[in-house]
Amino acid sequence: MTAVLALDIGGTKLAAGVVTPDGAVHGMVVEPTRRTEGPGVIIPRLFALGRRAIAESGFSEPMAAVGISCGGPLDADAGMLTGPLHLPGWIDIPIVRMAEQEYGLPAALENDASLAALAEQRHGAARGARSMIYLTVSTGIGGGAVFDGVLYRGAAGNGGEFGHITVVRGGRACLCGRAGCLEAYASGTSIGARADELLASGGMPSSLVAPVTAQQVSAAARAGDPVGVAIWDETVELLGQAVTDLVNILEPQVVVLGGGVTRSGAQLLDPVARLVHAGAMGPAGAAVRVELAELGDAVCVVGAGELALDLGR
Repeated sequence: MTAVLALDIGGTKLAAGVVTPDGAVHGMVVEPTRRTEGPGVIIPRLFALGRRAIAESGFSEPMAAVGISCGGPLDADAGMLTGPLHLPGWIDIPIVRMAEQEYGLPAALENDASLAALAEQRHGAARGARSMIYLTVSTGIGGGAVFDGVLYRGAAGNGGEFGHITVVRGGRACLCGRAGCLEAYASGTSIGARADELLASGGMPSSLVAPVTAQQVSAAARAGDPVGVAIWDETVELLGQAVTDLVNILEPQVVVLGGGVTRSGAQLLDPVARLVHAGAMGPAGAAVRVELAELGDAVCVVGAGELALDLGR
């Protein structure tokens, strides 16, 4: 059976696994990124992690190719990490050429959220759909899309930055340098920060104590805590507004929501889906499915594997 090596470079963790055409991941291994160490230390650890994954996968045949998943900005065509926001100091890193030299195999690079979309379209919650969009709602907010069965990449491989849709004109500052982005309100980081700010204002009673996490906010909202309810309601309202805009522009069959914040399950999914179905235009908008991602923490590894498998298709 054809097998490929998949590498995922995250700000928090590195992951590697061997992926087969059925979307299964074999020998997956994970370790902390420790991003302060810089690329000169982290990249050799990543490549060693890949070799561990191959050894633990049980595959005796050589790998066919290597797929690499990383957040942007990046230049997929050049195989270059041009300055990922989650990896300070990683400027113009020729990661594809380095992987090819390390493993003696063809390699390819793609945006992590785009690959997550591809993985969910082929093997997850949007399996079989010809058109879908994916949003990862986690430390930040990223996204990807598949149209007519083909991954949408954008001109340089950075398309699908759905977290940087403006949802509040002149609103909170975003790490991208703009203001009022969805990421500045609905990411896990921003949910916690907004709760901390509301607590500091002293305007509402609350059982929460700063610093607050998004998970604590969702739990407090379920319990009826005034600060938790206020922050959570604003979060799902703005996320639902952004997804509705995307549905009206792109008219996908399926919207998939993934990332750590979606571990709240129906508490997030149900109100977002209601807002989308109430605000989306036309019969296609009313029929769009809004689903939680199925592939969990392995989603970018699966996507990187699909990227590598596509090199030989």
